[in-house]
Amino acid sequence: MTTHTTTPSVDLAATRERLWAALAARDEEAAAAAVFDACDAGTPLEDVLLDVIGPVQAQVGREWAAGRLSVAQEHAVTAIQDRVIGALAHRKPCHRAAGPTRRREDGGRPERVTVACVDGEWHALPARLLAEVLRGRGFVVDYLGAQVPTPHLIAHLHQTGTDVVALSSSLPVRLPAAHAAITAVQAIGLPVLVGGAAFGPDGRYARLLGADGWAPDARTAARLLDGGLPRREDPLPAPEHDLPHLLDQEYTLVSRTRVQLTRDVLTGLEDRVPAMAGYTDQQRERTAEDIAHIVDFLAASLYADDAELFTRFLTWTAGILRARGVPTGALIAALDLLAEAQRDFPRSRAHLAAGRRALTRVPRPSPPGPHA
Repeated sequence: MTTHTTTPSVDLAATRERLWAALAARDEEAAAAAVFDACDAGTPLEDVLLDVIGPVQAQVGREWAAGRLSVAQEHAVTAIQDRVIGALAHRKPCHRAAGPTRRREDGGRPERVTVACVDGEWHALPARLLAEVLRGRGFVVDYLGAQVPTPHLIAHLHQTGTDVVALSSSLPVRLPAAHAAITAVQAIGLPVLVGGAAFGPDGRYARLLGADGWAPDARTAARLLDGGLPRREDPLPAPEHDLPHLLDQEYTLVSRTRVQLTRDVLTGLEDRVPAMAGYTDQQRERTAEDIAHIVDFLAASLYADDAELFTRFLTWTAGILRARGVPTGALIAALDLLAEAQRDFPRSRAHLAAGRRALTRVPRPSPPGPHA
């Protein structure tokens, strides 16, 4: 089994600050120089990827959430990070962990790993980082990138002789697509390792969906794959049969009526939130997008049968909206309108009620001081 220890060859905190400053200025050359210098100083490639680039990307997300980066700026910064990772992968010297490159016949450490994002998942950087970490540890990696439809994934697996599949997803709304992919991959006899925020902070949704393994980060994923994931011998039941709570059809009905629910709630909000009378077309469009996200996360929480999934999203959304000057009251009004539309669906109403309670506990922003 391959082991790895972090080697503080350079001050990684200083490297992170340098990389962040370059990204904030959208200076790709300076961003590359920051990580290349760390690599040239002897810092292992894995440490540069996971202790510099990864944390800085998390900071990018926090800056967007706080309203200090626009969506376009976040995309530009992420694109620079992705290109820097690609350049790092072929740069020398970049010290890599030693590891075997041949799959053991006893079903242990695999040789070839396919890394992909589930269908509909566009946040590809975590998967890209995992792919490069695995390459650095001696695995042969097929990295398929963002948004891989399950039929195309299965076709690829039939053609390449992959030993194990690593699936990434950041958004819980992709859990149904992840479930379909997990089941399809296992049906052809391959084990599936999953990771990403979509699967819950403790991997609870990975277990719910029957994945063979879950990893909270790339180092843990590499360690699990070093030990080898067992192949499944028996086909799994179809997704609709191994989550019995789906038999009530609430998930299906909410997901199928998403567009109409969004329209109805938007119309209702215009009556309940007087400030909307003065909204611009752009503000109305963003409000509709926010409502659609609420419906999507409600559907995901019904699929997982976990109201906490919904409440985590709502409290996070409340913080995002507050940073953009939108009062929490509008969010609560949207939940009330959804509850009225879901009067015949007890699980939906229970999840909406839990979300409403969570929002009433979100602290209100302090009023500005006299010198603000």
